[in-house]
Amino acid sequence: MDILIQLIVNGLLLGGAYAIISIGLTLIFGVVRVVNFAHGELLMVAMYGTYLLASNFGWHPYVSVVPIALILFGLGALMQRAIIQPLLEADGHIQIFATVGVSTALMNLALLVFGADVFGTSVELGTSTWLIGPVAVGSGQFYTLMVAVLLVLGMHWFLQHTYTGRAFRAVAQNRDAAALMGVNVPFIYILCFALGAAFVGVAGAMLSPQYPVFPTIGTYFVLTAFVIVVLGGMGSLVGAFFGSMLIGLVDSLAGYYIAPDLKEVVYFAIFILILAFRPTGLFGLGRGSE
Repeated sequence: MDILIQLIVNGLLLGGAYAIISIGLTLIFGVVRVVNFAHGELLMVAMYGTYLLASNFGWHPYVSVVPIALILFGLGALMQRAIIQPLLEADGHIQIFATVGVSTALMNLALLVFGADVFGTSVELGTSTWLIGPVAVGSGQFYTLMVAVLLVLGMHWFLQHTYTGRAFRAVAQNRDAAALMGVNVPFIYILCFALGAAFVGVAGAMLSPQYPVFPTIGTYFVLTAFVIVVLGGMGSLVGAFFGSMLIGLVDSLAGYYIAPDLKEVVYFAIFILILAFRPTGLFGLGRGSE
């Protein structure tokens, strides 16, 4: 029983890491309707930025959250304005190719600047383990889960109770009708993409004490993030959070009871079964973003 409880706790904590990465991805798709295949590389940029601040200035990764989020906010706004905005009326596959191009460029830039070496951020806060009875809880994973919960709740409040949030929802439902009602759609797209990038910046800083950084670190997380976004319901922040918890639990339990090499097979099989019976995902309600 102790092992099962530990596995459940591990799964929920792992789900926090997946959630904090998936929030920005699902926000961008829910409003801008673009599948950002460079999302993993934005995470990589954030982790390298956190590493540089820690190694050169002695900043703890959690202190780096604010500047890294601001840098990623600007990078996301630039990417939307310079690359995505001109292609909004193009076919969907053109937008996909554009984000894949950004992904490849950022990955190769990291290889050029940092090489293929693996770098780690050595800190005490965020890497210790707490013993609560028979259960071990990683402090960094717990902090990441708490930040993910705060981001989901904060973004949900923003979307429901502010003018800009309602503009986000209006554009997500019908951008042409929103424009007729006076919403500045291009500005909303830039702001949404920038926020999504800022969220992955927060993810990069929060995960730096737990994971090393290298040029392909983004691919380690992003495929699972795409599964979570579709599983939870495209554009649903709440769905992305609970989808992350589900995938985290499946990852932990399947890795122990079946085989570590087969855990991806298990949650992809669950993913396919859920979509077969509920194509909109667990929390998908249509085109609006929650």
